[in-house]
Amino acid sequence: METRKTFIGLVDNALAASNSLHRDQLLFSYKGILYPRILYSPEVFKALESFEARRDDVILAGYPKSGTNWLSQILNDLIAISQKKTPGSESSVNAEEQEEFPYLEIGDSEKYERMSKLPSPRFMVTNLCPEKLPKSLFQNNAKILLLIRNPKDVATSYYHFSNGVATVPSYETWDDFFTDFMAKKTAWGCYLEYLSEWNKYADKENIMTITYEEVKENPALSVKNIATFFGIPLTEEQLQLVVERSSFQSMKKNSDKTHGSFGNVLFRKGTNWLEQMVKELADAKYTEEEMKERINAEKKLETFQRLEFGDPGIYEVSRN
Repeated sequence: METRKTFIGLVDNALAASNSLHRDQLLFSYKGILYPRILYSPEVFKALESFEARRDDVILAGYPKSGTNWLSQILNDLIAISQKKTPGSESSVNAEEQEEFPYLEIGDSEKYERMSKLPSPRFMVTNLCPEKLPKSLFQNNAKILLLIRNPKDVATSYYHFSNGVATVPSYETWDDFFTDFMAKKTAWGCYLEYLSEWNKYADKENIMTITYEEVKENPALSVKNIATFFGIPLTEEQLQLVVERSSFQSMKKNSDKTHGSFGNVLFRKGTNWLEQMVKELADAKYTEEEMKERINAEKKLETFQRLEFGDPGIYEVSRN
């Protein structure tokens, strides 16, 4: 698709540039959190502070590997429908808007000036914690869809992701990765802290929390609820079209057109955390004591059915 060329070009260039960096050079720290050096910069973070959000902006917030590419597909199609366009057609995409990388915090320092000239509704995705986002998002009550996922599956998916792309450090073993993941030594910081920070905003009327698991269990109902939240009316035919286009099979089939060479990494059909753990226990020849330690480490990643439910102390477990 012509309008995806800029997006794909940015991704492919980032992957190529990362190959020339040593492992220790891939990440940099900004206000206590690590980020991929090729994709992010302190200058852009600084410029982002003055970004002026609109009330009708459509924003998707989610930690990496929690399903943001999947929900982006759904939201893009819903926006097309709201503009009386057919999802997937060439005319459904605003060519001007596609010139900008969809992630709010990735680009150049002049990006936000260009975005101020884009027509509404503007769609953007962010991996940032709320305190790292522009204050205008909350002051202007921009609508935010907050996507969360079982931390165990986020960790497993992130582990495979880190070994599939050059923009973040790779790991020889799951244990090495898991240690860094829990100690805020991986890009984007600790997922449990990310959840804890967003939990402070969960009851705001301009924020809708949805889980990866509920979208997977009932895609049609989830799409309908998302459309209602953003005030987008849907016919039954339109609803089914959005659901069909956002299926894993459909997105994987079109991944070369939508994400270029990055598509093979994003649409990996991985095993869940338990399958991963059992396989490693079988392959690694752990002693009985080591097996107990390995299983107990997994238990530190508790399941979140809903961000706003549960014992507040759960966020402290990962730090012990």
